[in-house]
Amino acid sequence: MGREEEGSSSNRPELAAFVLASRGTPATNPMLYLCNNQALLKAVKRWIGKGGKATLVGAPDADILLEAIEELRKRITEGAATFLVKVKVHRGEPAN
Repeated sequence: MGREEEGSSSNRPELAAFVLASRGTPATNPMLYLCNNQALLKAVKRWIGKGGKATLVGAPDADILLEAIEELRKRITEGAATFLVKVKVHRGEPAN
């Protein structure tokens, strides 16, 4: 994770955290994922619902994004609700 050959975008650790949380939650159970990264939500949102022709070709972090999408597909197949919610955790933080 984060090695040069894997890519070093700031979204990569966020995607990895989501994949690990998804794998750690049984696909039959509902999941509420709270994060502070809007980029993660945008990356995942492209793959939800109908329409659009999303592609992984040329996408940064395509390898780990694919894993996140596969975890979401498992949960959808099992009928488990999955919620990703943005939480403003750095609000008012002077160093941020």
